[in-house]
Amino acid sequence: MTLVKLNNQIPRNFNNLFQDFFNELPVVAGKDWNTNTPPVNIVETTDAYHLELSAPGRNKEDFSVNIEKGLLTISFEKKEETKNEDVKGIRKEFSFQSFKRSFSLDEKIDTDNIQAKYENGILKFLLPKKEQAKDTTKQISIQ
Repeated sequence: MTLVKLNNQIPRNFNNLFQDFFNELPVVAGKDWNTNTPPVNIVETTDAYHLELSAPGRNKEDFSVNIEKGLLTISFEKKEETKNEDVKGIRKEFSFQSFKRSFSLDEKIDTDNIQAKYENGILKFLLPKKEQAKDTTKQISIQ
């Protein structure tokens, strides 16, 4: 084995090595680690769709939700933090970045009765189906 010493190399600490590695990867396991988009779960039941958006550390007043032309849009705008000159920050790892997600709503959804609540860092939506769109099971007798 041959050891080679490289001159003029700036020593890197261990944290910077990992940070550089992960920031330079554009896609890891099918996900872009540099996006600001929070993950979403969508589940369908016979009566409604349930949409859950993971957005911890925020207040419900920070979100903007609207429906326009069949598009449900959820957004969060990062507010500027006030600086306190008496406090010296040692390390800051929390990051609350602005985001905007939109979902197409089809004609099955009753947009007048959509409900939303924010609880334990999850923004939850109930998207009820219209009466005629609900799947009904009908038993057919054989004669």
